[in-house]
Amino acid sequence: MKKLILAAIAVMAFGFANAQEQTAKGKWLIEANTAFGAANVGNTSFHLSNSDGETQWGLGAEGGYFVADNLAVKVGLGYDDMGHSVNAISYKVGAKYYLLNKFPLEASYTGASIKDADENPSFIGLQGGYAWFVGKNVSVEPGLRYNISMNEDYSKSVLQFNVGFALHF
Repeated sequence: MKKLILAAIAVMAFGFANAQEQTAKGKWLIEANTAFGAANVGNTSFHLSNSDGETQWGLGAEGGYFVADNLAVKVGLGYDDMGHSVNAISYKVGAKYYLLNKFPLEASYTGASIKDADENPSFIGLQGGYAWFVGKNVSVEPGLRYNISMNEDYSKSVLQFNVGFALHF
């Protein structure tokens, strides 16, 4: 039993040390997310839905640079096809902090540019989750995100469940 407990502690310590290395100052992060739940425009994730007989989809990616240990500044870019010949280019800027090297917390501003729209949607997003480092440079990061709408007429605030896949360099 003693050997089993020591082995478990060793595995956890190795995982913690590996995470510390990947979120250190000067490292890079490339991330793709899937979005489940209510869809919204101004989204840099992969998503697919059907509404009123129209297929809606989007794709995007995000990148970041660790300006301090566990703190990355991020930017993202995405494309949304909302059906009915309406498209949007989405963008995101924000910061992501890895609490205890395992719990990513993010605050960001997300917006979209829609051709011929009177008002473009924008959101302040807050996200929290868990980073599971499955390899030296790869993490899977499930989390919850709440997008607070900055527009009264266009969109409403949205709660999403995301699964992120990140590469750390």
